[in-house]
Amino acid sequence: MRKFSIAGSILPARHYHLPPLRRSGFEEVLELVEDANYFIVYAPRQTGKTTSLRALCDALNERGYRAIHANIQSARSAGDEVDRAILSVFDVLTDRENEALGEDTLERIVEPMEARFRANTAILKAFTRWALADPRPLVVVLDEVDALSRPALLLLLDQLRTGYETRPKRFPHSIVVCGLRNVRDYFAPQASPFNIVAKSLRLGDFSETEVRDLLGQHTEETGQRFTDDAVAEVWRSSNGQPWLVNALAYGACFGDPEGRDRSRDLTRTAIVAARERLIIEGPAHFGQIAQRLKEERVRRVLDPILAGADAPDFAADDLRYVRDVGLIATEPPVRIANPIYGEVIPRLLADEVEDRIVLDGSRFVRADRGLEVPALLRAFQSFFRQNAEWWSRGAWFQEYGAQVLLQAFLQRVVNAGGGHLTREHGLGRGRTDLLISWRKRDEPQVFVIECKVRRQRDGLDETIRRGAIQTAGYADRSGAAEGHLLVFDRDERKSWEEKVFHREVRVLRERGAPTDTEEPGEVIAEATPPVPGERTIQVWGM
Repeated sequence: MRKFSIAGSILPARHYHLPPLRRSGFEEVLELVEDANYFIVYAPRQTGKTTSLRALCDALNERGYRAIHANIQSARSAGDEVDRAILSVFDVLTDRENEALGEDTLERIVEPMEARFRANTAILKAFTRWALADPRPLVVVLDEVDALSRPALLLLLDQLRTGYETRPKRFPHSIVVCGLRNVRDYFAPQASPFNIVAKSLRLGDFSETEVRDLLGQHTEETGQRFTDDAVAEVWRSSNGQPWLVNALAYGACFGDPEGRDRSRDLTRTAIVAARERLIIEGPAHFGQIAQRLKEERVRRVLDPILAGADAPDFAADDLRYVRDVGLIATEPPVRIANPIYGEVIPRLLADEVEDRIVLDGSRFVRADRGLEVPALLRAFQSFFRQNAEWWSRGAWFQEYGAQVLLQAFLQRVVNAGGGHLTREHGLGRGRTDLLISWRKRDEPQVFVIECKVRRQRDGLDETIRRGAIQTAGYADRSGAAEGHLLVFDRDERKSWEEKVFHREVRVLRERGAPTDTEEPGEVIAEATPPVPGERTIQVWGM
């Protein structure tokens, strides 16, 4: 029985999969190879890149080429030792050709390397003698080139460029350079060592139709059906990111005892449960994201997105890099790549802080098991006042730093009590929305918390007015019992006595009003008698 793949490359006999050549745009790739072009293929990790490249080599071999897939990630261990790195690449190529021909071709045609080995010509000579020894047009797919240090990558590309003019008789007919990013982006445009490249191709995420096709394979083989709302939830949560699609489906079908009952349909509830388990378990896939969050250019892009900043001025190179590694969506507007990453990234940032928080969460839970959110936020006001300074000095994410502290504080209580914290972010919305899901005995509770950062140019009354209306809209949309607005004041000239406050604001929403950024409604004056349909929003200054 086949399953959804959640580790390593696809094995067609064991895993559901989409036709890899269809995903890689085989017709375009074939045309590039036929025209003896050198080109680039890149994609984030765990998107099916290696599976597609291997399928490409198989298809080219059937058409009369000598195509090999060479994964050179072993060169990573060489670090900055260029000679060792190039030798590692040479060894991989030797193994792959020996495997393809069934004889020691390269070892026979290449001089023993010993003392005569020179890193600056090793790959050039190897490919030259290889091309002369094999009558078929040679196509080489060099995968995981990101494993090379920049100097080693530069030397490799220089040798490919040198041999390019002698193709196809004395050098590979076509070379495909593959990695996590467009290789040309590692170098300044005017100094690119790979200016012979004909095209750069990015392997994309699944389309909505492809998600449906992949899930449908499970139904065909087992008879177990994904309902329409389950398919829609897989697409919504993952935005087609291949590993996430497979992980959600695997969790629903194989990670839950009820899902293993093939007589039961898989519903949206099953997908949501699989999503929550995935986020809490924190698989290795998320560990890769955690490493990216330490990079300065990643921080420069994600920080304002997470904080909901107004029209930040992104550097084009930063945007391209963060998009290439799969953390933001490939199409406008600029936003986190998918809702799961939107929850995982803040959680990863908060995890670094949460361990430092000493907090007895039980004191915020009433005798009836209800969550006392006002008491929780009052405690956070005190905690924030005491810890904001050390955080601002050491935080990677300056714009989003206050929200990280808040979420770490909330996670300490909510997660321990069996609740769940959900986050929504939107560039240009000027806010971050948090939703606490809690269970009071058998009664579900929902609380909305909206965070706004007040800057010097913003008046406090107007910030509260707009924020309260937005919070009321979010609370209405979520069916929340309570709505809370947190206003973080970034003016360092003000004292904490000026920044810290608590007040209540009454909001009257227009019936049927939309709940987007500019939500119609009005803040009711305190002296006005109660009005039907009004909602009280508690405002907390920090």
